[in-house]
Amino acid sequence: MKRIGLLSDTHGYWDERYLKYFEECDEIWHAGDIGSKEVMDRLMAFKPFRGVYGNIDGQDIRKILPEINRFMLEGADILIKHIGGYPGKYDSQIKKILNISAPTLFISGHSHILKVKYDKEYGMLHINPGAAGKYGFHTVRTIVRFSIEQGNFSDLEVIELKD
Repeated sequence: MKRIGLLSDTHGYWDERYLKYFEECDEIWHAGDIGSKEVMDRLMAFKPFRGVYGNIDGQDIRKILPEINRFMLEGADILIKHIGGYPGKYDSQIKKILNISAPTLFISGHSHILKVKYDKEYGMLHINPGAAGKYGFHTVRTIVRFSIEQGNFSDLEVIELKD
């Protein structure tokens, strides 16, 4: 079993509570728009890290992280892309990938809107963790924790970071 800490759209903002809430996690995943290499470096120094770059991320982050990250973990096929859409409204690049081989879990960011939804058409779970940073129209900052074991997802928690 692996416990995952998931966030997106930090936009260069650091909150010490990322470390507090992800202390019990085995890995941290970032769904893009990290916003500064310093934020990425701090997360990477804390726990094993996986992520993708987002549309606001500069070359310093793009040299390290891919646009699309697909990997297997605990029997689950994971796909992460910052601008990926959501069930019923996927980005065209993601739609092509899904039509060829849908993952077990698709993670996106960008919208700053927290969304956890099972996509019946592709037989996969979709998670957008919302925005963990302060930049944007969102009024509540959110991060997500969940577990993966033998290809199954459980114990999903949404954490509101109130100021």
